[in-house]
Amino acid sequence: MPRTREQLQQAADAAERWLDSLDPAAIASPDADAARLRRIGDAVRAVANSQVELADAVAEAREHGHTWTQIAAMLGTSRQAAQERYGELAERP
Repeated sequence: MPRTREQLQQAADAAERWLDSLDPAAIASPDADAARLRRIGDAVRAVANSQVELADAVAEAREHGHTWTQIAAMLGTSRQAAQERYGELAERP
């Protein structure tokens, strides 16, 4: 699992390149609508981009003095879980 902001961005970019390389018509069964498969691909792309945006938002909150407890409350998790998941990402070089 990507742990740094750069790794998250690289994973999002790689997922987008891979999805763009797929031909939905080639992997769809004759009775399936390829648009449904493209919708899945679009959702995967959106999730990857959202992960990058979330990591940036956490880093920005930390830069402006918000505590891990406050951030965890917004994430719906424990302080420890938030810090373990986003701690390295919140450390901007």
